[in-house]
Amino acid sequence: MRRSLNMLFVLVLFLAGLSLLWLGGQLALLGGSPWYGVSGLVMTATAILGWRRSPLSITLYWAFLAANLVWSLWEVGLDGWALAPRLAMPVAMGLYMLTPFYRQHVGLGRPLPGGRVLWPALLLLVTGSVGGAFWADLSPSAASALRGAGPASPADGEWLAYGNDRGGSRYSPLAQITPANVGNLERAWTYHTGKLTDGKQGTAFQANPLKVGDRLFLCAGNNDVIALDPETGRQLWRHQPKTDLAGVYGLVCRGVTYYRVPQADGLCAERIYTATLDARLIALDAATGRPCPGFGRDGQVDLKAGLGTVEKGYYFVTSPPALVRGRLVLGGWVMDGQKIKEPSGVIRAFDAVSGAFSWAFDIGRPDDHGPPPPGGVFTPGTPNSWAPMSSDEGLGLVYVPTGNATPDYFGGHRTANDDRYSSAVLALDAESGAVRWSFQTTHHDLWDYDVPAQPTLVDLPGGVRGLLQPTKRGEIFFLDRATGKPILPVEERPVPQGAVPGERLSKTQPYSVGMPSFGGPRPTEMGMWGLTPIDQAMCRIRFRQARFDGDMTPLSTEHPTLTWPGYLGGIDWGGVSVDPKRGLMIVNNNQVSNYNRLIPRAVADRQGIRPMTAAHMSDVGGPVAQQGVPYAAHIAPFLSPLAIPCQQPPYGRINAVDLKTGKLVWSRLFGTSRDSGPLALPTFVPIPMGVPNIGGSVATASGLTFIGATQEHMFRAYETTTGRLLWKARLPAGGNASPTTYWSNASGRQFVVIAAGGHGAMLSGSSDALIAYALPKQ
Repeated sequence: MRRSLNMLFVLVLFLAGLSLLWLGGQLALLGGSPWYGVSGLVMTATAILGWRRSPLSITLYWAFLAANLVWSLWEVGLDGWALAPRLAMPVAMGLYMLTPFYRQHVGLGRPLPGGRVLWPALLLLVTGSVGGAFWADLSPSAASALRGAGPASPADGEWLAYGNDRGGSRYSPLAQITPANVGNLERAWTYHTGKLTDGKQGTAFQANPLKVGDRLFLCAGNNDVIALDPETGRQLWRHQPKTDLAGVYGLVCRGVTYYRVPQADGLCAERIYTATLDARLIALDAATGRPCPGFGRDGQVDLKAGLGTVEKGYYFVTSPPALVRGRLVLGGWVMDGQKIKEPSGVIRAFDAVSGAFSWAFDIGRPDDHGPPPPGGVFTPGTPNSWAPMSSDEGLGLVYVPTGNATPDYFGGHRTANDDRYSSAVLALDAESGAVRWSFQTTHHDLWDYDVPAQPTLVDLPGGVRGLLQPTKRGEIFFLDRATGKPILPVEERPVPQGAVPGERLSKTQPYSVGMPSFGGPRPTEMGMWGLTPIDQAMCRIRFRQARFDGDMTPLSTEHPTLTWPGYLGGIDWGGVSVDPKRGLMIVNNNQVSNYNRLIPRAVADRQGIRPMTAAHMSDVGGPVAQQGVPYAAHIAPFLSPLAIPCQQPPYGRINAVDLKTGKLVWSRLFGTSRDSGPLALPTFVPIPMGVPNIGGSVATASGLTFIGATQEHMFRAYETTTGRLLWKARLPAGGNASPTTYWSNASGRQFVVIAAGGHGAMLSGSSDALIAYALPKQ
């Protein structure tokens, strides 16, 4: 048995050495570190000596370990995550060579000096490290029984719009749950939306529920609209619009819109609006869930009108309509990267009472705000707006975050208007649809940096009427929402050039220099990661093979391009929350990259890359056809062969920024490795490392920030001023949504609810559960 074990060890060491010798040679030829080749040579020689039972194998290998430690410290210093792949596997092999099994194998019969102390010490070191990592993410076991005050007015206990107010602050004046008693939170109820019409659960349950009076309103991934008792979670009514889901790969409904019709009573005096995955705008009576007969036709408006022929799955709505001055304003999600002249990205407004068309902002006809000309359509292929919008009733403005003209990764065909209004935030006049101002966050965007997050409106002392616009780039622009002028400085900086034939590039891009950047550390060869030196060497080779001249490096056909940050962000649709009482903005961000490449049309045609159809839909990622331009594109996350990011952790952080100074107040690792790991398998070990995240946060007047969002199936509460983790609860899947907090008069309690639906692309599980938490009843 011992002989077989030793021979197996020698064989593993030999194969690892050969692998590193081969990979290290490739890396050195690319101009990378030669150490991996040296490591492979030493491991191979050690294995040969071990096969011959030579005690020199131990001496040689431990001399290598000492040199490897010096090299590792020279490259990355005392960074534990960076040292792990450089030291863990080699040291583990070296420790095996000190065991009595191997020492006897090479003719050293005497026990290792100090061995009786060594092995217990190593065991304590390992268990202490794992135990310390586990306890580091536990919340306090004791909490105060004292409760904060109830709401000063009934309005303080409501949640009337996506993000709580029409400006999307994600702030609540409620303060019953405090940093002192949050440890007492317990699950109050769970509601299951149930299986969808295609027999599958909603794998992207992202709703931000509204709380109005004695009802909680939300939508499921198939656009069913549901009213619940906010105290018990009991279903009061459910409207099933029977959405046609053919061709829709992402079953997403992020929320609904509430409106109280002025001076009205009876049926539909209070309304709930939803926009669907088959492009309908529906108005429902808030009390009963019945369609409003005076709205459009039988309570709904066809959003495909004016778009011409719309292929299934190419146009739908995932975000709730914005409400401003009695109008519902909305855009739509357009399929990424398939071809030119996909459905128009037109922004439209409809009368909230009648459903009548009010105005349109068509980027192809920016000065004509009426319907399309007779027999015509709104301009195809223009930049769209899929993220939630915000509005300012007093200024009469609606704030629209925009995406790209299709397709995403080539723009040689784009018009001047496309380039002017893409990847921007637009302030449109609520009465007419005219552009009051626009601010572009990425010029001539070729990286899928469409603006994904709701603009967040904030009022600061001194009469500052601000707008915070988070972006996938990790830049947050702080603008005056009346004029669009920066409140904190923005600079135009030179960016890499060298476009493919037929393309043009902007020579500069805007940078919000008055704010921290949340794109993460710049990727370097030394920053490539892995679980072992082997997969780390593979990542270093891929890094060296790619073109990377910094952020905004243009895509190429000759080499892959490292796109940093990737299309996940930075910051995605979860946006930011603002605590106006403390003047803090809470930001959760990702620190991951993409590995992209353009494919010449002739090659794409030979490979059979075609635009998607309703019968052949896939998730975002992989080859996209970009039919109608000279190049298709291969778009993918930058992952190792073990399906983990090639960049070293952390992959996600949660942060606080002082809005007066623009300075970072605190930054914490966000999430543990419990539900993620190599080959997309969970490790079940809660090591704090910072994981990818998508979803929003909620700040409260008591000084708490609640957030799910992570790949890990966890809901957390942080102290807003310090970032200290105070409480967490296990979820059935990732809480990849924005939470809601509200007051229930029935028990006199503050509740916090979150949709724990998971996210397919995030590999965070799947569930149909809406879960509510509250302090115990008194």
